[in-house]
Amino acid sequence: MASIAVIGGTGALGKGIARRLAKAGQAVTIGSRSAEKAKAAAEELGGLGYAANEDAAEGKDVVIVTVPHASQGDTLRLIKGRVGNAVVVDTTVPLVPPKVMRVQLPAEGSAAMQAREHLGPDVRLVTAFHNVSAHHLDSDHTIDCDVLVFSDDVDARKTVIDLCPGMGLRGLSGGALANSAAAEALTSILIYMNKTYKADGAGVRFTSLTDAPPIP
Repeated sequence: MASIAVIGGTGALGKGIARRLAKAGQAVTIGSRSAEKAKAAAEELGGLGYAANEDAAEGKDVVIVTVPHASQGDTLRLIKGRVGNAVVVDTTVPLVPPKVMRVQLPAEGSAAMQAREHLGPDVRLVTAFHNVSAHHLDSDHTIDCDVLVFSDDVDARKTVIDLCPGMGLRGLSGGALANSAAAEALTSILIYMNKTYKADGAGVRFTSLTDAPPIP
């Protein structure tokens, strides 16, 4: 069992991830800018731990950041001094309203590269969960979607991949942190697919991967 904080855990993606992790038997703490909001979400999810974001991040094995792109920098700088040797998983996608169906990556190349700048080189940074529907995560049904996991730290990447089966997901290594740009861009395409083909949370599944983990 790992101790895991979900920062921004009162939002749709955060609650979905926290729900799946708790169901898998992990020790989950919900973080929010407001401890009271964190408490409400934690009680809704069945009595999980809760705290303000900076306190939730301290002393954990894994810290998962699930905030909008506009809040990414402030949130990462807030928790930077608290995470220690934890694996920090950033789920940020650089969507630019109102044109969220158009790929608009930042000047740095990706939200992952921005996260690296905010956290510095010593934090064990991973990115993941870009292309999984939040409302599918916040449910009990099977999710027909793979999770791509990116990091320059191979052991940290494996830590996140290993969390996925318990969540009913298949985690796959997407390689270096720089490759996160592809998954971030794909989110806009999936939003477009949802609208164009009236899909209920389209996802991506990789085929013909001989040595990949089995699909849950």
